[in-house]
Amino acid sequence: MEQLVVRLGTNLHDPVHWVVWSAPSQEVIASGELASADALISLGERTSLRRAIVLVPGADVRLCNVTLPGKVNRKLQNAIPFMLEDELAEDIGDLFFAMGPSRGTEQSVAIVSHRQMAKWQGWLEDAGFTADVILPDILALPQPENDQWVALTVGEQLIVRQGPWQGMQGEQAFITGVLALQAKAQPEPVNLSALTDIDLHAVPNIHQQAHNDDVPAIGVLAKHVGKASFNLLQGQYKPKKQHNQVWQAWRVPLILLALVIVLTIGDKTLRLNQLQQQNADLTTQIDALVKQGFPDIGTYRNVRLKVQQEMQRLEQSGDGSSLLVMLSQLNTAFAASNITPQTLRFDANRTEIRMQAQGKDFNALDTFKRSAEAAGFTVEQGAINNRDDTVIGTMNIRGAS
Repeated sequence: MEQLVVRLGTNLHDPVHWVVWSAPSQEVIASGELASADALISLGERTSLRRAIVLVPGADVRLCNVTLPGKVNRKLQNAIPFMLEDELAEDIGDLFFAMGPSRGTEQSVAIVSHRQMAKWQGWLEDAGFTADVILPDILALPQPENDQWVALTVGEQLIVRQGPWQGMQGEQAFITGVLALQAKAQPEPVNLSALTDIDLHAVPNIHQQAHNDDVPAIGVLAKHVGKASFNLLQGQYKPKKQHNQVWQAWRVPLILLALVIVLTIGDKTLRLNQLQQQNADLTTQIDALVKQGFPDIGTYRNVRLKVQQEMQRLEQSGDGSSLLVMLSQLNTAFAASNITPQTLRFDANRTEIRMQAQGKDFNALDTFKRSAEAAGFTVEQGAINNRDDTVIGTMNIRGAS
């Protein structure tokens, strides 16, 4: 079976790599690089009778794991966007949450903006074909074993998979710097399997092993992509099945007939039942989230008023430190690094700010961290993502001693 594998970029004018891969013979039938997504139409005839798999930049898709308060089910999965809301820079209404593998109470989630999904699908539709699978390129790499990392370069991009649901992708110079920091924090040298020509020998605490195939990088991804069971095309993005010619001919009359039947039998009753069920589910989700955030909240009739009272009580129970005071003390660090906070969350009991910030590069985040520590703060740096021409990172900042 032959399959067409296409790797899109973040923006319309990013290069597009493609390959026709033969699974039975494990070889490349044809491959190439397009100047931009505008040229996808040239692949139209290659999609016939072939399965189309589209890879997208891992930097555009956030991979994370969520621990749920019970065994994974549909109702708990629906609550995941609200559980992650405080950790996300964008409104959850602007984001698409695709469910990955689950195990026990652990649910893996892939998060991507609706705007980016619409861009990718628009480019494909303009070219005259659709994808059976859309997959972050990180998950197209073979899954590492024994804490090993797997890396590959496509053009100027470096893709690294660091676990079953973990990895990074971006400009090679930037990702190399992040790898150096992560490897430095490991107690033992990290074994990195390089599937294409990559020179990371100078990076401390990384032991590089070459496992190069005599195929282009996009061919290496095509070789392993079949082992990935995940697909971003879920829910509203799930591809519609192709209809035969008979269905096409009778589709409109049958749809009209179905609409008449539904309306005459009880459409309003069905909609009312659905709304009642949705309201009950939403109430349950809100109660669960409120009790999770305020275990001692007790009984209440007006949830909004009760939560406001709890927030006021927490704000008044601090040790004298406040968000405004800490931000004033951090003014020098913000000025030195020129980073911009996107979200701020203040824990008065811990005298801690949890911040998601945006800078022009990784050095900007590092400059802020060093400046804040010089002012007496304790800074714990979290996840770092490369998005377009900026870097987004999370930090926990504890009050100056």
